[in-house]
Amino acid sequence: MAQFRALPCGDQAISFEFADRIDAGVNRRVIALARALKDADLPGVTDCVPTYRALLVRYDPLILRGADLERRVEGLATALPEDSAPGRIWNVPVHYGGEAGMDLHDLAAEKGLTVPELIALHGSVAFRVFMIGFAPGFAYLGGLPDILHTPRLKVPRQRIPAGAVGIGGQQASISSVAGPSGWRFLGATPVRLFDPGQDPAILIAAGDTVRFHAIDADTFAAMAARAAAGDPLLAAEGAA
Repeated sequence: MAQFRALPCGDQAISFEFADRIDAGVNRRVIALARALKDADLPGVTDCVPTYRALLVRYDPLILRGADLERRVEGLATALPEDSAPGRIWNVPVHYGGEAGMDLHDLAAEKGLTVPELIALHGSVAFRVFMIGFAPGFAYLGGLPDILHTPRLKVPRQRIPAGAVGIGGQQASISSVAGPSGWRFLGATPVRLFDPGQDPAILIAAGDTVRFHAIDADTFAAMAARAAAGDPLLAAEGAA
């Protein structure tokens, strides 16, 4: 039985689609396949991009034929472990409210919660990083409590600051760079998820776990100043 659908994306990439739904088990297999491909160091493979339910593999057609890539990936997918290796844990500080948290009070009222209750609920979750995308380092997080599921805005705002912590639909997020967004926002973290001056430039990876904890405005300002000076602020705390 096929492990996936192989969908050609032009003549230099194939998307290996495992399912058509958002599911942590499916995402674990996608990430496990990405790691298996990296370990295999297959000549001609130039990049792997894991998503919620599929793995995009880019290749050089002068070195590797698409049909051969499919056969090699099929073999790797058949031998994948039942569960992928656990990712890292990140405890991310958030200043709730403020300029970036423009939806905090309205969302609390909409959900029938007090602001402290909403903050405590958001901080009670171990979010899974399903994928990195949209912008460099932008983290798509799964595990949002049902009561916080919220449709995105019909008209996106034109500029949301880097570090904004948001929710949209059934997902949560951390914005890595400033830009437009239709998500709803609770606050901001001083942590920089994307910094081209650091190695690696993207801090958090698909398969990691994120927990949020509240900090006050003064702590946020002090940590933001350190981040601007190049301090990554966080270190991973081990496997989930």
